[in-house]
Amino acid sequence: MMKQKEFIIPFSGLKQGKHEYKFVISNKFFESFEYDEFNSANVDLHVILNKTSTMMELDFSASGVINVNCDTTNEPYNQSVNSDLRLLVKFGEEFNNEDDEILILPHGDYEMNIAQYVYEMLVLAVPQKRVHPGIVDGTLKSDALDKLEELQPKEVKDSNEENDPRWDELKKLLTGK
Repeated sequence: MMKQKEFIIPFSGLKQGKHEYKFVISNKFFESFEYDEFNSANVDLHVILNKTSTMMELDFSASGVINVNCDTTNEPYNQSVNSDLRLLVKFGEEFNNEDDEILILPHGDYEMNIAQYVYEMLVLAVPQKRVHPGIVDGTLKSDALDKLEELQPKEVKDSNEENDPRWDELKKLLTGK
């Protein structure tokens, strides 16, 4: 993983209170993590750092589009993403990031890299099953959809046919009738 210098926030010289940071996330960001699931990305990230005397609060807010391939047809489409993350940063004896919402930094640290948190937030913001919007509304025409339609299993049994009497006897056990 390449170190993302623009995502390092030096907090030691900051005054107490809120500080804002803005980033534009492109596909180059994900490539630095060797993540190649996205075709392209254009996401605006807004980070608010609230520094107090004993801890810091980071509020991440991201919105934009990520171009991905549909799981059904492999057609690329733009998936909109909106995500929020809140991270508490406390100070302790040693570094500890085992908790998703609390980061513990050693007392001597003066900066923190937020790239890993941004990466995880955005990857998790994209749905696990990616379906092209044209499939949902029926406007997408592709060879893959035509082939899937052709290979779809046909109904073998009419709904008017009688059920197998053996199943009727078993259903009586469930319903008690």
